[in-house]
Amino acid sequence: MSGKSVDDRRGASEHRSAPTTGTRWLGAVGLSVVIPGPVPEATLTAVRHHLDAHSGTGPGDWELIVVTAADEDGPAREPLAAAADETAAAADEPRIRLVRPASGHRGKGAALRAGVLASAGRRVLLADAALTTPLDELARLEDALDADAPDEDARRDERRAPGRAPGRAPAQAAGQSNGTPEAQPPAVVQGRSGNRLVRALGIPGIPGFRADTCGFALFDGDRARAAFAASTLDGPAIDAEVLRWIRRQGWEVAEIPVSRAAQKVPAKLPAYKVPAQRVPAQRVPAPKAPAPKAPEPRTDRRQALAELLRLNAGGLAVAAAFLALSFYIFHGLWADLGGSYLADALQDQNQWEWFVGVTTDNITHLRNPFFTFSQGMPDGVNLMANATMLGLNVPLIPVTLLFGETVTFALVLTLGMAASAWTWYWLIRRHFVRSRWAAAAGGALAAFAPPMVSHANGHPNFVVLFMIPLIIDRALRLCGPHRRDHSVTRDGVLLGLFATYQIFIGEEPLLIAALGMLVFCLACLLVDHRRALAAARPLGAGLAVALAVCLPLLIVPLHWQFSGPQSYHSVLHGDDAGNSPRALIEYASRSLFGDPETAGRLSLNTTEQNAFYGWPLLAFAVAVCVWLWRDRLVRALAVTGFVALLLSLGPWVPVPHTEVVLPGPWRLIIKLPLFESVIEGRVAMVCAPVLGILLALALDRIVRLRTRELRTLGLLGAAAALIPVLPLPLTVRDRAPVPAFITSGSWKDYVKDGEALVPVPLPDPGQADALHWQVEADFGFRLAGGYFNGPWGPDRMGIYGATPRNLSNLLRDVRYGAQPPEITPAWQVQARQDLEYWKAGAVVLPVQDRDTELRQLITGLLGRPPEKVLDAWVWRVGPGQP
Repeated sequence: MSGKSVDDRRGASEHRSAPTTGTRWLGAVGLSVVIPGPVPEATLTAVRHHLDAHSGTGPGDWELIVVTAADEDGPAREPLAAAADETAAAADEPRIRLVRPASGHRGKGAALRAGVLASAGRRVLLADAALTTPLDELARLEDALDADAPDEDARRDERRAPGRAPGRAPAQAAGQSNGTPEAQPPAVVQGRSGNRLVRALGIPGIPGFRADTCGFALFDGDRARAAFAASTLDGPAIDAEVLRWIRRQGWEVAEIPVSRAAQKVPAKLPAYKVPAQRVPAQRVPAPKAPAPKAPEPRTDRRQALAELLRLNAGGLAVAAAFLALSFYIFHGLWADLGGSYLADALQDQNQWEWFVGVTTDNITHLRNPFFTFSQGMPDGVNLMANATMLGLNVPLIPVTLLFGETVTFALVLTLGMAASAWTWYWLIRRHFVRSRWAAAAGGALAAFAPPMVSHANGHPNFVVLFMIPLIIDRALRLCGPHRRDHSVTRDGVLLGLFATYQIFIGEEPLLIAALGMLVFCLACLLVDHRRALAAARPLGAGLAVALAVCLPLLIVPLHWQFSGPQSYHSVLHGDDAGNSPRALIEYASRSLFGDPETAGRLSLNTTEQNAFYGWPLLAFAVAVCVWLWRDRLVRALAVTGFVALLLSLGPWVPVPHTEVVLPGPWRLIIKLPLFESVIEGRVAMVCAPVLGILLALALDRIVRLRTRELRTLGLLGAAAALIPVLPLPLTVRDRAPVPAFITSGSWKDYVKDGEALVPVPLPDPGQADALHWQVEADFGFRLAGGYFNGPWGPDRMGIYGATPRNLSNLLRDVRYGAQPPEITPAWQVQARQDLEYWKAGAVVLPVQDRDTELRQLITGLLGRPPEKVLDAWVWRVGPGQP
């Protein structure tokens, strides 16, 4: 938005859509009332009487602007014109004026725009011809404006705020400077059919506006004229367009309950906050206006839909681009859902599809969703202590029942990644930049950065992050000045609900995001302590409300997670879970310039390439920080990104090409509760949104540079930083087939209820195809072993997989190359004890490498040969078997 004054913008719009009037200009007045026609004469009289009593009888106290439709020509227009002119003439009332939109502009939007731009009031009230909301409610709207208006000292401080962006509202500019943007109360859409359509398209409407009539809303005059001057729509969707423009300026929309004459029920209506002093006036009841003789005009729903699509075409295009990019990444999986497997997923795809299936099985059979005996026999699995993602798997149960677990897995990854990009885009556009495409670039980088693509191989909980931007947005709202107590409470409640839902999607991403937000808050305190301290009080109050909301909702699930069966205290990841310093500047396996061999050496595995932003992108970020260093937001982001990278190096940092190992900052928090289970390298994922916001800020500035050469240079620099890390599609391989012994149902003759099937080798983090067998068998049998997080030892230390036993270790070793030991009575006794511990009903050996060695080993341990059933060798080992 340019730095033009409101008057300049108003004049430009009046030239574009010049309203015509037959009365003289009155000059500035206290209140302008705009009513689109047709308006009965009795309504004009009722309004005049009320305004005289409420605002005064002086020529500058009020004005009434009646707007005719541009297509009301000839006889259709004469009754309206006659009513207004006769009323004004009979009372010698020049304060009632007739306005008509310019030729070629028709509809509700054109009428409202013409009326508002013709107004001269310090405040502008929009009402409908039927006076559906009594004019008595005007006083309540004025009270809301007066109560919410900041005092003159606060307004002067905002106007003098350093770093204020030209053309922005003071609160928004100040927010961009210090990293704590002015929070905006959300626009609440009235529950009408037209506004439901608005919400369905993701476009908020103005509270209190009906889709087929004008509503009842009070504006600050200058801001109303600026908003309507910037509008382009002529139809009913102008409500959404005006509200969108107002919100982007950082101006608040307040809502209060009012009564409606026709419905006799409260409704939510807006009052626009302004720093203004209310005109003193006597309050008397308004005379009731008679019902209009003609019914209200019907809204053209097709026009409304067309205008809403036009209004949000850019946002829809961004969403479509994100969805297309996400599908491009996962198209190999979609190409053959029944037979393809993500090649770099290790065993995580098997595990996550099992989570989908076991959640569906538990819910449909009315079992505890936090626990199962389906694997890990006889102890079971604490599902709340694993990344079960109940927040998505439960709502998607119908999809799973209809199409299967693999479809749900692919759908969550594809839609989740696209949704995460869109919410990052929404957050960046709302709080940080004006350019849609700059925000889209930032959102894409935040959601499709190399670490996110790496985790997309099998960690949906680190890919589906669409709630994180919503949580950050609510926290930023709490940081805004001039907060009302009820707004803090409302934002705190929503923050608590959002955080609760995120816990059921992914706890570790929320913990890492909270760590990043804490670092950002401390950075804001460092770069602008005055504003940070001012934001601390409402933020603290909101967080207290959020905690009060979370605890009752989470007390049972978290108690089950940390104190229930199969709970554990921490998870050991080893000493190499941090990022190598080289990993910060190299490229990931699935980046355009990536080298899988190099990335493999510098990471835990293919799903844990948690940095790998590449040196060009980091160099570009440094250049942006230097260029925009005066912006406090940029400084806070720079500190946040730098600290996150340092923490991601782990407790000990090896210096490349030397034998030197330095202590890392992660040592300071590694023993703290919760953080002891975090893979520290993942903290570098905080840099993805940081880099995305910096990219959006840079592009927003670059496209507004005056010199074409500088714009070209800046865009080329951004392209050079982004092209090397463009994501490549994830590779797939053929999935291991499920044995016919399982798919045919033959297992039912060997495994009774309550017994476990023992695959050879037992499922573990290195080989978990048996989990897919169980999914294909609709969880008809239980499994010994497994791939999950569970306790080990007397200290209940967290490990991956079931507690190993002698027989499971022996079978795994032989399967992967070890020579079978000499079978002794001790080995036979141990094997029987382990099978009894697992409550085994059958041991199943499918066709695989070294199956001959395994068959001879198990035959020796059990003392009898197996049965060949289809494509598997089976030993009965349940009760009563020798």
